[in-house]
Amino acid sequence: MAPALEGILETALYADDLDAAEAFYGNVLGLERITRVGDRHVFFRCGDGVLLIFNAAETMKPPATGALPVPPHGTKGKGHMCFRIAAEALDTWKAKLETAGVAIEADIRWPNGARSFYFRDPAGNSLECAEPGLWAID
Repeated sequence: MAPALEGILETALYADDLDAAEAFYGNVLGLERITRVGDRHVFFRCGDGVLLIFNAAETMKPPATGALPVPPHGTKGKGHMCFRIAAEALDTWKAKLETAGVAIEADIRWPNGARSFYFRDPAGNSLECAEPGLWAID
């Protein structure tokens, strides 16, 4: 039997406009940029993990001769991801986003008592900030 998976190392979202994505995730959310490769991708450090923002028009292409053999990938439509935020920091983050002109789409108190709120990035991806108790973590 294989050992249990330890967690999620990276997650990916897709955006056609990497300049807008880089400005949003770097300036508005304050994530540390790890690298950017042209119009293909921009990667950010996020806690213990990495957030990958890809341009699907580029990542759907097969790798060039001599490049790393990463299989083509991409998606159509808007994705979703959730940021882990301490319960006591949710209001501060919500206010920070609203001050930056980011609309909050929903603020939910879930049946288990945990809270989260939703907003969008410039590509239309659905983003969420939630306290870890939403999934009985911590």
